[in-house]
Amino acid sequence: MFWGKTLGELFEQGGGVMYPLLVCSIVAVSVVIDRLIVLLLNRNNYAKFISQLESKLTHSDISSCRKWLQALSSPLAYVAECHLQHAELDQQTREEIVNRVASEQIARLETRINWLSIIGTLAPMIGLLGTVIGLVEAFYQIEQQGGQVQPGDLASGIWTALLTTVFGLIVALPTLAVYHFLDNKIAATTLRMTWVSSRINEWLLTNGSSLSNKSAGVGDSK
Repeated sequence: MFWGKTLGELFEQGGGVMYPLLVCSIVAVSVVIDRLIVLLLNRNNYAKFISQLESKLTHSDISSCRKWLQALSSPLAYVAECHLQHAELDQQTREEIVNRVASEQIARLETRINWLSIIGTLAPMIGLLGTVIGLVEAFYQIEQQGGQVQPGDLASGIWTALLTTVFGLIVALPTLAVYHFLDNKIAATTLRMTWVSSRINEWLLTNGSSLSNKSAGVGDSK
């Protein structure tokens, strides 16, 4: 119960503007659930991943390390695997390829997340529009009655008009909060991909040739 009324009654009292707000809320919830699932499926403990990666690079050949990375299916693993896949190329060419792969991973994580920003901006404006329309209707009724209205009647019209602004803010505030949360998570993942790329580059410059020889040796022994 809100202000002595059920949610359904408040929705009906808000008028037609409540329907676009309802659509905005449904879309926002759907996008949030979708993006949270994607982030959960692609989460990775950076410190643990780096430790395991360094161990694999030290004690395994390129092929084994790449198979381990492919099984992880995370943005960090994709970047690392791409580096090792093109380890024989010069650094500039390899970095161009890795940057493209990293961009694709970021774009995949950011899919539809901008909808939350749009809804967070649009919902209060829709609510405000409903309030303005409600106030116009309230004052129009006052004019039609020749100004002979009771204060209670005026308060009732204004109270109803303000409902849409309240609901618009209710939709917008959590939507924007989740948007910034997801955006920060993606930004952190982007930064970690840069760190992984730098570590792999550094490792290849100092140990790449020995690892290639090790990998070649394993292939010859077969």
